[in-house]
Amino acid sequence: MRLVRFEKDGKAAWGIAEGDAIAPLAGAPWETGGTPKRAGATVDRRSVALLPPAAPSKILCIGRNYKAHAAELGNEVPKEPLVFLKPPSCVIPHGGTVRLPKESARVEHEGELALVIGRRARRVPKESWRDVVLGVTCSLDVTARDLQKTDGQWWRAKGFDTFGPLGPAIETDVDPSDLTVETFVDGVKKQSGRTADMIFDVGTLVAFTSAAMTLEPGDVILTGTPEGVGPIAAGQTVEVRISGVGTLAVKVEKE
Repeated sequence: MRLVRFEKDGKAAWGIAEGDAIAPLAGAPWETGGTPKRAGATVDRRSVALLPPAAPSKILCIGRNYKAHAAELGNEVPKEPLVFLKPPSCVIPHGGTVRLPKESARVEHEGELALVIGRRARRVPKESWRDVVLGVTCSLDVTARDLQKTDGQWWRAKGFDTFGPLGPAIETDVDPSDLTVETFVDGVKKQSGRTADMIFDVGTLVAFTSAAMTLEPGDVILTGTPEGVGPIAAGQTVEVRISGVGTLAVKVEKE
């Protein structure tokens, strides 16, 4: 099932994407007993604006979760998940625009698989992660690399407005254990990896993060990026393609 959020009559609505049609739902999946309930006539997908497929209260991001990526930045492989936060205000949808801030001279792409939480949970056992993850989507962890190195804390480098593209849809029926994650800049492949190569798997990430804080419906966990991160510039298009999940595409412009 491919779940989308879209704008309808000036309000956010949920639906199931079926080709060029969207079957509206009565509400968010977690508001209807965990089972999406259809409500109303189908909508032409081309006639509505897609929204980010989640409106998270928090975005938990995992750093250095691929050995080759840790090595390319000259960092050691962490002994436990390295977690940082991105603010909800940075989220933009598929088809949106990343704005390069004047405060940074080097902004980079980091394509990632994202988990979307489907119910409120705390201290989730590793083997029970499927009980709380609604599905997966594509994400782009845009990073001001120069500020990441000089600031110490990553709040600014990771948190500028537009630095959190998500979408276009939540895929609920994909096994995230071995998916291809690729990033393209103007059609040229820059990153390519497999989630099977993650240092900490999905179950470990859900268990680790939920041991510290309650996960809320709609929260997002970014699972880390493979090697090949690099700069982006105004006028370019960045795509994150994940097998079985979809393609997230955004434009890049100066602020």
